Amino acid sequence: MSQPTESRTLTHFDADGQAHMVDVGDKNETRRVAVCRGAITMKPETFAMIKAGSAKKGDVLGIARIAAIQASKRTAELIPLCHPIPLTRVTVEFEPDEAVSTIVCTVTAETVGRTGVEMEALTATSVALLTIYDMCKAVDRGMRIDDVRLVEKLGGKSGHWKAED
Repeated sequence: MSQPTESRTLTHFDADGQAHMVDVGDKNETRRVAVCRGAITMKPETFAMIKAGSAKKGDVLGIARIAAIQASKRTAELIPLCHPIPLTRVTVEFEPDEAVSTIVCTVTAETVGRTGVEMEALTATSVALLTIYDMCKAVDRGMRIDDVRLVEKLGGKSGHWKAED
């Protein structure tokens, strides 16, 4: 897998430095995939409550999954210069790590189009973690959301990219 060279040009600014939406009209439609990951760390008691499904507001991870999918579909409404794109698939996975009372969220977003789905996957990951926080903040206001990032991207002119960690 080749690591494409990252551009040193900000694509959302014209020659005069004015913000604009990138023109993707001449790009080829390709299958595009983005995988993003983030984590939320909490008190062991909060972690146990989520894992047992005994939170007062209900199935925390189930609701966070739906929130993530909904957020991915509304990304263009939140990020000013983001293109609205037709998503073909969004998956949301949660990996509980009891040893550190952390839940890792991984989102995979896919489309067939002229622009990537990184922003949709990042938005979905962030909203999933924020939903967990919202549903559990009554018992644990000290939860910490960390390390929300793109871990892999496929498709488009730049090809396949994977984080080096």
